[in-house]
Amino acid sequence: MKKGKQMKGIDLLSEEVVLLIVDLIAENPWDLKSFSLTCKWFYQVEAKHRRTLKPLRAEYLPRILSRYRNTSDLDLTLCPRVTDYALSVVGCLSGPTLRSVDLSRSGSFTAAGLLRLAVKCVSLVEIDLSNATEMRDGAAAVVAEARSLERLKLGRCKKLTDMGIGCIAVGCRKLKRVSLKWCVGVGDLGVGLLAVKCNHIRTLDLSYLPITGKCLHDVLKLQHLEELLLQGCFGVDDDTLKSLTHSSTSLKKLDASSCQNLTQRGLTSLLSGARCLERLDLSHSSSVISLDFASSLNKVSALQSIRLDGCSVTCDGLKAIGTLCISLREVSLSKCVSVTDEGLSSLVMKLKHLRKLDITCCRKLSGVSITQVANSCPLLVSLKMESCSLVSREAFWLIGHKCRLLQELDFTDNEIDDEGLKSISSCVSLSSLKLGICLNITDRGLSYVGMGCSNLRELDLYRSVGITDIGISSIAQGCCHLETINISYCKDITDKSLVSLSKCSLLQTFESRGCPHITCQGLAAIAVRCKRLTKLDLKKCPYINDSGLLTLAHFSQSLKQISVSETGVTDVGLVSLANIGCLQNIAAVNTRGLSPSGVSAALVGCGGLRKVKLHASLRSLLPPTLINHMEARGCAFLWKDNNNNTLQAELDPKYWKLQLEEDNLVP
Repeated sequence: MKKGKQMKGIDLLSEEVVLLIVDLIAENPWDLKSFSLTCKWFYQVEAKHRRTLKPLRAEYLPRILSRYRNTSDLDLTLCPRVTDYALSVVGCLSGPTLRSVDLSRSGSFTAAGLLRLAVKCVSLVEIDLSNATEMRDGAAAVVAEARSLERLKLGRCKKLTDMGIGCIAVGCRKLKRVSLKWCVGVGDLGVGLLAVKCNHIRTLDLSYLPITGKCLHDVLKLQHLEELLLQGCFGVDDDTLKSLTHSSTSLKKLDASSCQNLTQRGLTSLLSGARCLERLDLSHSSSVISLDFASSLNKVSALQSIRLDGCSVTCDGLKAIGTLCISLREVSLSKCVSVTDEGLSSLVMKLKHLRKLDITCCRKLSGVSITQVANSCPLLVSLKMESCSLVSREAFWLIGHKCRLLQELDFTDNEIDDEGLKSISSCVSLSSLKLGICLNITDRGLSYVGMGCSNLRELDLYRSVGITDIGISSIAQGCCHLETINISYCKDITDKSLVSLSKCSLLQTFESRGCPHITCQGLAAIAVRCKRLTKLDLKKCPYINDSGLLTLAHFSQSLKQISVSETGVTDVGLVSLANIGCLQNIAAVNTRGLSPSGVSAALVGCGGLRKVKLHASLRSLLPPTLINHMEARGCAFLWKDNNNNTLQAELDPKYWKLQLEEDNLVP
């Protein structure tokens, strides 16, 4: 096909220039689609150039792969049902070029399908089979046929045993990264075989395996091992590590979190030869992080990150860590309830290069230690201090004044006020700001943020009831790159805020749960102008009805997750959502306008659903064959009962705090 036969002037563009354009717009699938439909030549060039695919339906694979013959990375996580035939199609059409395939959220395939994939795709270096809970040793033996495999994930393959892992160890000698997390049938024998046969391994995840310290003798002999994850390995204890001697100079990261039987003695054995260790996670350890415990870190002076979440920490322990590990860049003490001002101050005093600090729910801290943090750590880029309610308002002002490089701030459930936000607005690189349940902030404070933080991507105002349309307008005007905003239970918000936010064309997540004044008019503004919208929470917005959903169905083709619980939506609105091809999650509890027939029609029409949340009363009214069909297609149902105490409970501020982590759209 001659370029001169395309549209006028197209012959002035070389293919190299067109490919540069494709690279620039590749992040937005709708832009890419519009580009490819411009002319036949663009259509061919885009198909020839694309390497990564994430199809919505497995049944589309023959047509998609026939067009995109150079596919190297295939992500099937949106396809809950991938049959052996589908894997056979992948092998036949993409065999020579395919290097990576993700089946971590897919089911319905067997060892026969995996065999076709392994044999046909000779260049395959990565496969993710996580959550294949029915996968057995026979299928693992088939995976071993992929001789070039370098990265393998088998998380939650609970029926695999040492025999299956042994087959993989023998067949896949080039493995570099392996995850066996929650493979509870695999023990010391299987891990030992993997360590002996696959000596190129760099990352090994053994979290929640019933192993002991015995297999670690072989694991720590791996010359290229950089990351070792032992989270929740209760069998790894002091006794099985007492004879451990190693010199693992390549080990950079060790995760021994939730290893309840590991104390200072065992940890000393683990760390004895890891002189180049940079990242250490000891979260939820049963041992007290005292002076004696911290002394085991004296051989890892290059340590850059330490996580002690949920641990019992003493002042002397924190002081020793600060003295022994002056290279620390990241410290996490989330939910360490024993941390005091004295302990935190003594820790940060010597950490001049600290970049990230997490002190979430350290409720004993006051402005004294936060002042020390601000004065000692001017290079901070991330500070998380949710529920540190004793910290004075003045301390927040100091943070903004001293730590100008901050990119991430979590002040949820704190006493920060407008003056604090004025100071924070000087952090021009700030991209994430969480101000949930901050009852002292008003529109004036948000106006400072809007004027100073033009790079803001995420803003959380959950239950910050002092905010109105004026504050949201300031944010929308100054933060045009905003991608996520949560205004749930900000009771004074109206459609004016939604119209303002519609100017943020990059908006992807919009949560307005419990905003009683929002109507379909405001929702329409968001739908029409925010083409990248993927997550929408409209629960308890009583004026949202079918009109709003019809608008969404027409304009919001990127929407993946929506909650319309306790709204005015009826069957008509719910069925219209079938027009959104990539919709995965729907929550529609206590929506009185819905009937069993309407819900059934919506479920049938939305072919890509992965999760559905409905009222329990509908369970007996929907056809059992429909429920079985949806579950076979990979959809999970969550049936919700009425709770008569919910309304009263939500009036209690303590309830708000408990719900912060549970208030997701679909659990």
